[in-house]
Amino acid sequence: MEFPKFLLGDNTDYPTAIFVVHTEYPRFIINLENDEVEWLEDFTAEDEKELEAEAENLIEQATAFYDREISRYEE
Repeated sequence: MEFPKFLLGDNTDYPTAIFVVHTEYPRFIINLENDEVEWLEDFTAEDEKELEAEAENLIEQATAFYDREISRYEE
C-alpha cells in the first residue's frame, strides 16, 4: 500500500493538537500546536548530523502541507 508523503491526524484525547505525519524516511509526527516532533526512526550518530540539516526543511514542508490542506477546506 502506498501512502501520501504527509497525513493529517487528530485525536479527541488531544483536542487542541493538530498532527502531521511524515510517512517517508525519516518518518516523524509533528504536533503543530507546540512544534513538538517525535521521530519514528532509530538514528546513529552519523544519521543525526545529516538529520539536523534536513529536519528544518522537512518541518517547513509539513507546515506548508497543513496550510495547503486547510486552504482547500476553506474554498
